[in-house]
Amino acid sequence: MTISNAKILVVEDNKALSGVVTFNLVRAGFQVTAVGNGKDALEALQRSNFDLMLTDQQMPAMTGIELCEHVRKLPEYKNLPIILLTAKCMEMNFAELRERIGLSAALPKPFSPSELINCIEECLVACCRS
Repeated sequence: MTISNAKILVVEDNKALSGVVTFNLVRAGFQVTAVGNGKDALEALQRSNFDLMLTDQQMPAMTGIELCEHVRKLPEYKNLPIILLTAKCMEMNFAELRERIGLSAALPKPFSPSELINCIEECLVACCRS
């Protein structure tokens, strides 16, 4: 994998935001699979290999944190870089989430496409160094 063609799983229940994120990531050269919920994300992870996952926190049925907990139980994804997208940054303890579920980063909504791409690149570089 090179950073520029990394395979990214986008988990976002808001179709408009998912479309904007997907458009910008594809434009930046990433290979993107987008799903709308945690159940579909777990199925996608079983069907294909991904280099990074972006997940919304507030989703119906399964939160982004719950999804991360499930992902970490999959041996092949124990070190997958995960970026949490959330409008609730002020309510979350990211140090605890890094320790407990291996969260790589969190981006507060709203974010710019350049912020997102920079965060992804930083996470992928850090992962490649490990």
